[in-house]
Amino acid sequence: MQHHVEESAKGGHNELFWYGLFAAGGVLTAFVVPIHVLINNLAAPLGLVPVETIGYERMARLVAHPLVKVYLFALIALGLFHWAHRFRYVLIDLGVMGARELIAVLAYGSAIAGTVIGAILLLRVT
Repeated sequence: MQHHVEESAKGGHNELFWYGLFAAGGVLTAFVVPIHVLINNLAAPLGLVPVETIGYERMARLVAHPLVKVYLFALIALGLFHWAHRFRYVLIDLGVMGARELIAVLAYGSAIAGTVIGAILLLRVT
């Protein structure tokens, strides 16, 4: 992986930008997603919190808060860019070398599209 980053940086490509999004997404996903899953999916069934705490009405009000929207946007966007970068290099490592540019456009384009869709959906929540 380090070889790809150094090679792209010398060529003046924007690989370091994509790698930065990949790294930020990996860190955020590794630290936040397990806690997010525990609180939203496991805490009530395990009896750690009352069921009403994660009810629809309360969650809808919570998601309508601007800071929660920023959190969810970061979780969605950075997670998608982490996936895109990892997926791109898995395909390259598997030997799909002839379509490097196409893979990059499709992977990062999918992450951008998912980020835009996520932003639109978050903005619609009131």
